[in-house]
Amino acid sequence: MNKLTKAAIAVAALMSAPTFAGYTVQIDDNQKLTFGGYFKADVRHVAGDIGYRDLWIGTGGSAPDTNKTQIHAKESRFNVKYQNGDVTGFLEYDFYGGNGNNKVSNSYNPRMRHAFIAYKNWKVGQTWSTFMPLASIPESLDFGGPHVGQVFIRQGQVRYTNGGLELALENPTSADDNQTIPDVVGRYTFKGDWGQVAVAGLARTFDDNGVAGAADGTQFAYSVHGKFKTFGKDDLRVAFNAGAAGRYISPGHNAGDAVDADGDLLETIAYTVAYRHFWTSDLRSTVYYGHSEVEDLAGPGVDTDRNHYAVNLIKQVNKSLSVGVEFGNYEAEDNDSDYLQVSVKYAL
Repeated sequence: MNKLTKAAIAVAALMSAPTFAGYTVQIDDNQKLTFGGYFKADVRHVAGDIGYRDLWIGTGGSAPDTNKTQIHAKESRFNVKYQNGDVTGFLEYDFYGGNGNNKVSNSYNPRMRHAFIAYKNWKVGQTWSTFMPLASIPESLDFGGPHVGQVFIRQGQVRYTNGGLELALENPTSADDNQTIPDVVGRYTFKGDWGQVAVAGLARTFDDNGVAGAADGTQFAYSVHGKFKTFGKDDLRVAFNAGAAGRYISPGHNAGDAVDADGDLLETIAYTVAYRHFWTSDLRSTVYYGHSEVEDLAGPGVDTDRNHYAVNLIKQVNKSLSVGVEFGNYEAEDNDSDYLQVSVKYAL
């Protein structure tokens, strides 16, 4: 079958399928295309002393008397996966790319989330960091939930996987551009009928090149995280992350890789805990809490901390459509804001 014929079959399948359905197009015995993603609309209200954000991350700041509502669909995303035997290519975009104009068109730029090639035990390209505990992230309507207590980062990498063992070289970057050696990550995951638990380690190597206030030497961090089955379909998700991780833990909290007088990254301690309960087969709730603390970030002996808690209720209308509401609070030092979010999601 020539390439033109294969392309015609793929286009014909898409044109004849129901609108917004999920698609898998079998090109031949070895090749197939899978189209996925979801549409998500959010109505979000924020009130308090921290300015409105579409989602909470580890940033701080003060904006007294904030009282703002936004309606948007930026979390909606589209992905395509191409498989040819042992080779898989995956590409995904959402619409948090910025430059939206809510005065007229509300047209937000696409943002590349994932773009990688997988071959047998190897994965090369951009995707979630191997240090990131995906299994422990709570189900939330706020995009990503308690980022403050999580490792949360996507970046370029070369990863090798063998059973529960994952080893990776990942993109080295810092505020001072003083990294030439890739970040090194190792993780081992234990799985069973009870759920899963994993331990991960991170090593980042810096050279201050004689510049005062820049990171220097090799810095280490670790993560312990898991997802545990409890009663019926319920589950408990936990993560504990600590060490000289800088930008990896609680995104935005120490994004600049701040250091102490010896050139060591400031120590971060962060954790999350979440419990998901199924009231019925199609009605569920998650309650979650995340916390992070960076030592000496505001000066010697002055730590900074972040807290985020929330509870939600999600109705699964059918296999693809869900509707939910979430109430929560985000706190940074002496400021905090409440938020209420209603979301509708249709998954391909």
